Parts: sequence; structure tokens; C-alpha cells
Amino acid sequence: MITKWKIDPAHSEIQFKVKHLMISTVTGYFNTNNLWVETEEEDFTKAAKIEFSADVNSVNTANEQRDGHLKSADFFDTEKFKFITFKGTKAEKSGDDYLLHGDLTIKDVTRPVSLKVEHGGTVVDPYNQTKTGFSLLGKISRKEFGLTWDAVTEAGSIVVGDEVKINCEVQLIKLA
Repeated sequence: MITKWKIDPAHSEIQFKVKHLMISTVTGYFNTNNLWVETEEEDFTKAAKIEFSADVNSVNTANEQRDGHLKSADFFDTEKFKFITFKGTKAEKSGDDYLLHGDLTIKDVTRPVSLKVEHGGTVVDPYNQTKTGFSLLGKISRKEFGLTWDAVTEAGSIVVGDEVKINCEVQLIKLA
């Protein structure tokens, strides 16, 4: 029997981190996103479908000027590419945790990625909704996805690092 789940946006956050000037880290979020999961087993080892999308126009780094630059053709090019998507292809259970494999698409580039997944558990909330929580960690090379804008300071420091760390806290709601 297939069990369907959707993201609880009020209790989830999709976060990324990237080095700035190679001395500090900038954190950003995608405030508008969707996640749908269909499972064959309660323990998520047989996920029939995992589909995620983030509205790139919802990027938020707590700096309006930087967010505008990220939306420009230098980075996400939101005029042409509205969403970042991830489609899960396989979930492997490892103890209490998982390794989630899938295809990530940014702009017009799709590449395989793997995310470490920690399952926080499943509970029934006070409103009689079954919820389950996950922490996901991974990293990608932004340049492999066509996010190649770069600059160097007069002193030779790189302005934006290539490695992007992905850190997501996701709560799913079981659909009836």
C-alpha cells in the first residue's frame, strides 16, 4: 500500500551555506518549496517517489542586494529558470539513518547527488496528524550546475566559494 506525505512548510527549512571571501560563511534559504513523498513501507526504505522543488525567487540570504544578484543571470537566472528540483532515485537504510540518491536540477543542468539523511522519528501531533522528521546534509559544486560567476579581490581572494553545503530540516505530514 502506498503512503503519501507532503512537506509541512511551517516546520521545515531548506538551507544552503557557501564561503564568502574564503573567510566566512553566508547562509541562505529557499522560503517557498514543495516536497512530495510516496512510500511503500513505514520506514521509508521503499520510497516510490520523492520529488522536491524550490522556487528560486524565494531565495533569502538576509541581504536584498545579494538576493537580487543570486536571482540574476550571473547565478540562478530566475527569468529563465523558476525552480530547483530534486527527484529521488534510491534510499538506502544504514542503521537508523539513510543515504538518499537522486537527480538535482539547477538551471538546465541535472546531476546525481547523494544526501545523508537522519530520521528523527514519527509522531501523531495534537491535531491527530501523523508527522515525521528528517535532517538532510550534503554538498555540491555550484560550478558543476552552471553557477560559474566569480570574482577575485585585489588581494587575490575568491569572492564566492565553489562548495555549497546543503542543510535541510524537513517535517512531513502523512496524507489520509
